[in-house]
Amino acid sequence: MRSIRVGARKLVASPVLGSYWFVASERQRIYHGKLNGRPAPWSEDPILTAHRFTNAYRAADRVSQDLIRVQYEGPQDPDNILLRTLLFRFFNKPETWCLIEEAVSVVSTATFDIGVLDGVLEDAMGRGERVYSPAYIIPPPPFGARRKHLNHLRLIEHILASGAGKKIAGASSLQQVYRILSAYPSLGPFLAFQLTIDLNYSTLIDFDENEFVVAGPGARSGLAKCFLDTDGFGPEDVIRWMVDHQEDEFERYGLDFQDLFGRPLKMIDCQNLFCETDKYARVAHPEAAGIGARVRIKQRYVPGRAVAAPFFPPKWGINDAVKNVLPSNGPADGPEDRRGDAVILGAVSAPVLAFG
Repeated sequence: MRSIRVGARKLVASPVLGSYWFVASERQRIYHGKLNGRPAPWSEDPILTAHRFTNAYRAADRVSQDLIRVQYEGPQDPDNILLRTLLFRFFNKPETWCLIEEAVSVVSTATFDIGVLDGVLEDAMGRGERVYSPAYIIPPPPFGARRKHLNHLRLIEHILASGAGKKIAGASSLQQVYRILSAYPSLGPFLAFQLTIDLNYSTLIDFDENEFVVAGPGARSGLAKCFLDTDGFGPEDVIRWMVDHQEDEFERYGLDFQDLFGRPLKMIDCQNLFCETDKYARVAHPEAAGIGARVRIKQRYVPGRAVAAPFFPPKWGINDAVKNVLPSNGPADGPEDRRGDAVILGAVSAPVLAFG
């Protein structure tokens, strides 16, 4: 076991902490390898090769990439940005967004018609199509409709009518945005925080992602596997420690971390990586006790589309670096390019890590 002094407190880490940093480093190596057109295999790690994991950076995942493009493609006033973000993320499925766009052309407050969209989604379900992503559960809002999707459309209408766009635009912190969103029905802590980060990608707000974090259930389970004792530190405190010490930790474990075009891991990324480590440890460290009874990784990796050239929020200042790094014959980037990034998995075998 490893003892880590943080002021007067002592964190006790398990061997799973080494796997946390390995997963972060290896997923980035795979991501960059695929982006640069290098041939497979991108990894020799059997766990990452066989199962589905997200990218180390949340904004680099395929669906987040689609969302960011959606945010920057339409009108940039607060209500329209909020509408597009909620409408995309509640369903969290690019195919559903395409169905909506085909029905109304430009998605905006002027074209947001609940009756029309209800019909579009009913027709899709009638054809046997799934309109929601299985990535994470979006609870149904209590707006009286028989169908979950109609309740979500009514929730969006309610949020917009309440003046949320103006309130969020005038917020003084990321935590205040979170509080505004979490006040609406069915937007629990995890979903409200995810939506807060989504909105922070857009032109609506611009806060430091290291300002605030909420640990979800998967992250809490991964954290419990990485740390046997946190000496009174809450999950958010530990996540902040991970952010602040990432360079030292990669060096400690002998890992060559390729960041996101000069952008280090932020609190949202380290939060997500605890969730991914929870999954990885089910196979790599079956003896590690987390929260819950899951003992296997459900989703297998299935090769999909090639990774498209990414488009990140322009305010991050890394899109020029993306162009400079990618091959000259790579796919075009920018908000008009909707080609998504398949979750490409694989990795070099995890090294033998020393703990002290």
